[in-house]
This record gives sequence, C-alpha cells and structure tokens, in this order.
Amino acid sequence: MSRSLYRSEDVSLVQLYLPTESVRPIMLALGELSTIHFKDLNKDVVAFHRSFVREIRRLDEAERQLRYLHSEIALNSINIPEHHLPKNYEITLETTTIEDIIEKISRLEVRVRQLVESSRALNIKYLQQLEYSNVLSKVDSFFAKSTNAHNPLNVNPDSGSIMAGEDDATAPLIENALELGTTGSFNSEDTGARTSISLDFVTGIIPSVKFQFLERILWRTLRGNLYIYQTRADDSVIHGTEDAEEKTVFLVFAHGTQILSRIRRISESLGATLFSVDEDSSIRAGQVQQVNGNISDIFAVLENTRSALYTELAFIAEHISSWESILHKDKVVYQAMNLFSYDQNHKCLIAEGWCPTTNLPLVQKTLRDISDLVDSQAPSILNIIRTSETPPTYFRVNKFTEAFQSLIDSYGVATYREVNHGIVAIVTFPFLFAIMFGDLGHGAIMACVALMFIMHEKTLAAKKDLDEILGMIFYGRYMVLLMGLFSMYVGFIYNDLFSKPMSIFTSRWAWPVKSEDTAAKAIQTGTYPIGIDPAWHSADNNLLFMNSYKMKVSVVIGVIHMTYCLFLSLSNYRFFNRKLDIYAVFLPSLIFLEAIFGYLVVTIIYKWSVDWKANNWQPPSLLNMLILMFLSPGKIEEPLFRGQKQLQIILVLAALICIPWLLCAKPYALWRDHRRQDAKYQSVDDSQNVDEAEVLLDVENEVPQEEGFDFGEIIIHQVIHTIEFCLGCISHTASYLRLWALSLAHNQLSTVLWNMTLANAFRMTGVVGSIFIVILFAFWFIVTCLVLVAMEGTSAMLHSLRLHWVEGMSKHFEGEGYAFTPFTFLQSAAD
Repeated sequence: MSRSLYRSEDVSLVQLYLPTESVRPIMLALGELSTIHFKDLNKDVVAFHRSFVREIRRLDEAERQLRYLHSEIALNSINIPEHHLPKNYEITLETTTIEDIIEKISRLEVRVRQLVESSRALNIKYLQQLEYSNVLSKVDSFFAKSTNAHNPLNVNPDSGSIMAGEDDATAPLIENALELGTTGSFNSEDTGARTSISLDFVTGIIPSVKFQFLERILWRTLRGNLYIYQTRADDSVIHGTEDAEEKTVFLVFAHGTQILSRIRRISESLGATLFSVDEDSSIRAGQVQQVNGNISDIFAVLENTRSALYTELAFIAEHISSWESILHKDKVVYQAMNLFSYDQNHKCLIAEGWCPTTNLPLVQKTLRDISDLVDSQAPSILNIIRTSETPPTYFRVNKFTEAFQSLIDSYGVATYREVNHGIVAIVTFPFLFAIMFGDLGHGAIMACVALMFIMHEKTLAAKKDLDEILGMIFYGRYMVLLMGLFSMYVGFIYNDLFSKPMSIFTSRWAWPVKSEDTAAKAIQTGTYPIGIDPAWHSADNNLLFMNSYKMKVSVVIGVIHMTYCLFLSLSNYRFFNRKLDIYAVFLPSLIFLEAIFGYLVVTIIYKWSVDWKANNWQPPSLLNMLILMFLSPGKIEEPLFRGQKQLQIILVLAALICIPWLLCAKPYALWRDHRRQDAKYQSVDDSQNVDEAEVLLDVENEVPQEEGFDFGEIIIHQVIHTIEFCLGCISHTASYLRLWALSLAHNQLSTVLWNMTLANAFRMTGVVGSIFIVILFAFWFIVTCLVLVAMEGTSAMLHSLRLHWVEGMSKHFEGEGYAFTPFTFLQSAAD
C-alpha cells in the first residue's frame, strides 16, 4: 500500500524569494503545479489595505463586464467555442498585455451596451408603429362597416356628428348597445325632431386582459354616455412583443373635451397606448402611408443595428473563454500575492508555504525554468525551514479514491501523518452497505448505473449543467460501483435475486412422504456449498432462521470492524513512538473489548460449528449467557463447552481490571515523568544558566515554550475517554444490529412488492394475463428502481456512513488536523 494513501504526505515548510520582475509568471506556473499551500504573512493587515487590492478590483470589474457580455451572447444564441491556449502562453504574458485585454473588454462592453440600448429603443419604436398601423386599419374597417350598414349610429362620416332627440333633455347620450361587436350604443331615437351633436373619439391599443377593466371603469365613470368598439389586434402586433401578449384595439366615442380627457387619463393609467387618428378618411389614408414608411425605415435601421450587435458578439464569443481564463488566473495570482511580504532592500516578495517533500525538486526546477524563460536578472530562491508547527494534512487522491476521501474528510480532517481512514473505507464502506442492501438484482441495477457513468465520464465531466443529484452520483460513481458489486456478492450469499431464491445447486434438504398421523419434517442431507440453501425461502420458519442468522452476522462483523479500527490506533502509536499510549490505552482497550464481545463472537462461531441435533443437545441462548456472565459470574445454566465457567470468570476479571488500568495508568505515568523532570531541574545549582540555555535552545530550534503541566485536565480527559470507550463498546456493538434490521426490512419490502405485482400477474392466463404482466412488470420495475434501489440504497448508505464515523473512527481517529489547500487554478475553475 502506498504510504501517501495509508498516511498523509510528508510536508515541508518552504520560504520563497521572488523577484518583482518575474513574480507573476512564477505564480502562474506554481498555480498550474497546485503543490504549495501559502501562509498568510500579513494577518495583521486588513484586506482593504493590502498591496494588490487595486489590481484585484480592476479584475473584478473586468469579470463583471465579461459576465454581462456572456449573458448577451447567450441571449443571442451564439455558440462559445472552447479555447485551449498554447503551452507557456499565459506564463509569458506581460502586464501590458493584461492591461490591453482589460481595456479592450471595457471598449467592447460600452459598444455592446450602446447597440443593445439602440436595438431596444428601435424595437420599441417599431412595435409602436406596428400598433399604430394596426389601429389605423381597424379604425378604417370600423367606419367602412358603419357606412355600409346605413349609418345605424346616425354618424356623419364626414362631420363625425350624431343625431339626438330634442324633447328629452335629460336622456343619456347613449342608451343601447350596437350589434356590431360593441358594448355601447349611440341610438337615441325619439318621436320628435333630431338635432346634430358633435362627436369625437379616442382610439388606442391595450392588453386584452386589461380591456374588461377599462370598459367597466369608463362605463361607470361616464354613466353610460359613451360608445366603445373593440376588436382583437393582428398577430403581427401580438408576436412582435417579448411576452406575445394578446392586445385589443379600441375606439371610445364621447362628447365633450373634459370627458375625452378623462377617457385618455383612465386608458393610459391601465397601460393603454393611445394614437391620434383623424376622423377624415382622406387624412387617415395619408397617416397610413406615413406610418408604413416609418415602419420600413425603422425596420431597416433595426436590422442593421442587430447585425452590428451580432457581429460584435460573435467576435467576443471567439475570445471570451481565453479572456475569462486569463483574468481569472491573474486575479487568483494577485490574491495569493496579497499573502506575501515585500522586502524593500532586495526588491522582492517573500512567501512562506507548505509543500509536499516529494514535490520540492519539481518546484525548484519550475523556478529555474521560469527564470530562464523571462530572462530574469535576479534568481528565485527556495529555502526549506525547520519548524515545530504542525503541517497541513495532504492525501493524494485520484478519481477512484476521491469520493471515499471526501466522506471521511466531511467528518474531520485527520491529524498530520495519522492513519488515513479513507483508504480503509474503500473496502469497509461498500461491504457494510452490502450487508444491509444485499440483493443480487438490486446490486446489479446499481452497478449498471455506475458503469454507465464511468463509461461516459469524459462527456459528463465536460458538462457544467449537471443536475445536483446526477452530479453527486457522477462524483461518487466508483463508490456506487463498489456498492453494487459488493451487494451482488452478499445477495449471492443470501441467495436473493429480487427476493427470490436461486437454485444454483441442489438443495440439501429433503421432505419425506407425509403420513396421516404425523406432519412431514425436512431432513438435512448435507451442507449447501455456498450461501443460504434455497429451501429456507419456502420454509415456514424462514423468518425466524434469517432473523437469528443475520443478527449474529451483524454482531460478528461489528466486533471485527471495531477490533480492526482499534489496531489502527496501535499503528498510530507506533508511528509517533508513543509507547505510553500502547501500554496504557491500547492494551486495556483491546482486552476489555475482546474479553466481552470478542468472546461473544467466538461463542457464536462455535455454536454454528456444533451439530446440536445429531448429539441431541439443546443449543444454549447466547444472550442469556452474556447477561449471566456479569450478573452471576460462574453460573452456567446451559453449558456451551468444557471449562466455560472458569474462562468466563477470568474474562470478567480481565474486563474489570482494564477499567482502572485505562483510567489511571496514563495520568499516573505522565505525573511521574513530570515530577522526575522537576526534580532534575531543581538539582541544578545555577537555575539562571539553565533558563538561558533553554531560551537559546528554543530560539535555535524555533520551538515554542511548553505549556504548564495541568494534572487536573489530564485526569478529566482520561475519565471522559474511559467512560466513552467502555460504554461505547456496548452501545456500538448494539448499533451494528442495524445491519440486521435494514437487511431484513429490505428483503421483506422486496418480497411484498413481488407478491403484490408480478406474483399476481403470473397467476393470470390468456391475453388479459399477458397485458397485466407487461403493465405490472413496468410498475414493479419502476418501484424497484425508485424505492428499493434509490431510497433504500440511500438509507443503507447513510447507516454505513454512521458506522464508520461513530463506531469505527472513534477507536483511532484524532481528527485534529487542517486541510492542505494548495494555490491552484483548478478548484476555482471548477466552481
């Protein structure tokens, strides 16, 4: 196993002296390497007072302009090609080149904004002229229809007047509605003489959804003294708007300047657009001609503007990817340079950071290459600094191990150089998942989905708009593959294929002929080669047998997992040369765990290996045995093997001894070492010389002064650890029973689904049966994928994750480190 997988990489503290004339290309090259975690040397300086704030603000503004241009390119449906810059292109860029790019982006943004605003203004004018033309057309049609209908309004087409009676001065101007698609009427017939009344009108266009409100408000405001004509606008007007909203052309006839003014105000308040239409037909013809000419002129200018805008955006689309990459990397470089300090005497930037020791030759070679490339007069210097600071934790990952490492890092970052539980989880995580999810069919579905993602990983990795759930599955595609493969294996052991048994081998159970007096009992003829005998699936006591079997398997797997994780702590203690922890923590913990639950695992396996029926023995209850082992030591109600009584007494005494051993041994040893050191220093006559020697030694090695010995804090910490471990062994073992519970629930849910769908369909015959088989199979398969695979799989995954975070990692994981975050362009680019 690679040491960088089992433990974090060896990381060194480095100091860089970067000349100002070559600092930018050097940082660009280091960003591509992604291997240095820079420290902040200006912690006391606020962000707004750092050296390169002005440059970062300029780049922020340029990125804002690029986002605006990007949105306009998307609105115009222009494809943006992927740009791959040649090697060393960005490294050799000069500052003047960046300034040229920023200036060009600024000019293009101003130009595009002007074209966009001109295009929008011209489009608004064009739509207004279209609406004007449509209103003129509808008005002509209305007056032509009124004339052809023998002037039912008594309107003089030339003078725009209407005849009204003289006898009733209080009668409203309009009483009834016309039949020509109108809502009001100017008919005011009387038996007396008629007089001519001057009549004007207001015309315009309004969204159709608002016309009914306009109609009601005008009718109530003017008390019916008006005539309204409305008709639907042409499709050219409707489809010309962005939202394709239907509109209505209306004419409102009324008498009086004040009334007409009120009609205009009400119409405009509801969003109507009013137009001036002359009542004379010859003048209207001239208006139509003028409007059509305006439409042609505006359309021509609009097309030219759109063509110019498209040309500008097409040019920008050709370069925007490279501009975004260059500016983004330049911004990241300046943000990193804000962490450096400036040496006025040597005119250089001083940086400190952490670098994996194995990558130091690569960094040194890169510094030399960049200095030669830019022909720098002053060399770049890299120094390795010895320090007592705790380095960051860095694990090298690939596309296979990345998902597993992320799961462990979500709980906490491992202490520097301690055992990496992520490499352990590659096997244990999918295996514990499979115990709960074990089914050959369901595991095959999950594995096929993962294989599909793996086969198309290059295509999917290039997509930036993946759904959140699909993105999570793609990120953990290799984890899902292992989960599916392990589930297929455990399902094969369980002999479950969509909850149905597989008769790969001949059953080792036989049923004799049933007699009249006695019920037939199955006779075991041998041992099934591998897994569960298919005969158990049809047995009446299947549920009892599988319950007992899976519960015991859960305990066995749980104790083995905890023991393995406990031995990982031994690996840590040996690596860090902490012998006291081996004898005062690991040994009592191991003895306590194995004396109780290791013994339980041995008895489970022993009970499985004995043929109780052949010897006419009654198998003992292991649960009662474990309870009586502590409540009544030495009392054996149902013996399991010879010498069981004496062995259990020894194991109980060993477990009880381990508690004070775990509680007191380490604090006592630390207290004794502290007293010995105090006695050593007190025996020195010249304490001042000793203090000076200590100070000089600390300064030379850069080791901070050791904090005072706090015996009370050590006692409290050890008491908490002892209680947590002893009680945790019991609760954690019980927690592994979730393996049994979820496996049983998954199997029973799959059985119920089969019995309610396909089992019923297979009982039908004929054409109806065939139709029901197709329908119920589709229903069964969809529910299987959504509920049994997706939902149950998610539940089993979360439970497996909890078993790692709590039950497993609590035995060895310290988690007091901090993550290695290298200076890189990759992560930000992915975001």
